[in-house]
Amino acid sequence: MLASDAHGGYGGIAQYNRDLINALVSHPQVEEIVALVRVIEEADFAAPARVTYDRAAAGGPFAFVLRTLYQAAMGGHFDLVLCGHVNLTPLALLARLIAGARLVVSVHGTDVWTRPPRRVTGWSLRAADFILSVSRFTEKRMRTWLKDPIPPVVIIPNAIAIERFGPAEKDPELVQRHGLAGKRVIMTLGRMAANERAKGFDELIELMPRLRELCPDLVYLCAGDGDDRERLEAKARALGCEDIVVFTGRIPEARKADYFRLADAYVHPSQMEGFGIVLLEALACGIPVVGSTVDATEEALLHGELGSAVNPFDKEALTGAILGAINQPKRVPERLGHYAHANFRARVGEVLKMVITT
Repeated sequence: MLASDAHGGYGGIAQYNRDLINALVSHPQVEEIVALVRVIEEADFAAPARVTYDRAAAGGPFAFVLRTLYQAAMGGHFDLVLCGHVNLTPLALLARLIAGARLVVSVHGTDVWTRPPRRVTGWSLRAADFILSVSRFTEKRMRTWLKDPIPPVVIIPNAIAIERFGPAEKDPELVQRHGLAGKRVIMTLGRMAANERAKGFDELIELMPRLRELCPDLVYLCAGDGDDRERLEAKARALGCEDIVVFTGRIPEARKADYFRLADAYVHPSQMEGFGIVLLEALACGIPVVGSTVDATEEALLHGELGSAVNPFDKEALTGAILGAINQPKRVPERLGHYAHANFRARVGEVLKMVITT
């Protein structure tokens, strides 16, 4: 498997790649997985049984290419090359040709919503045997530039370990740390990136003065960090709502559920999500959610079955959705099981069967 990151990495794509590896290695016909990743942020992870990480591949671009070619030529007989990011597809195609294997590429969101800068990437993607897409939305955006004939596209949405979350009381220490006693809380979690600005932080900060009028005890919890945080903090000050906009900084993975439980509603008026697993994690804690109609979060919410979705640029609709969500009871929707790991493994197993038999 070629990937940008997986075990030892952070973020949605890393998690998806971990889930793919775990699902594949649990399949009885998979003997071994050799994983080559570009970045390993936490080096002390434990790889699953029958999964070998070629850690030398994380030594830089040249090392990654060299180790990929070495594994394809000398590492043994590989039946499948799995590429976890579209930017790695040209190298994955070369590895497939050397190894005489099949090629499956997974796509996620903005990585394929527009034509990749390098033409060879699109050409290599068209040469794959199968494409895995996390959402129908991403597939449709990809098809605007990747014209037929293209490989079969299979939708395998992100998975969630529902058992790791669950409803619980708000953590008193976190309530005190962030000044949330006696407050109702809406929350957004995401990377605050200056080159993206599409998680919905701006839209909600702009809405807070109006929401204060309608719900005086409401606080907005901005969870996450990044190079755009300083600008967002300045924006809250300029709008006179810095006292009700709380920035948490980066949240450790182990405390994520505790932070979700602080919220009375999780609000994610995003514009560029290829799926939106963070909404599912909030739902798994019993928190009502509000997503977006302009990206894949509405699809992740099963078009209204798990939560509401509104146009993030429609301030009246967003205001109404927020006020409705904070008054909803906290519960874990039964249909959230659609995204359980058992169903993810079954979907991956079906793809593996197709790869083997075609």
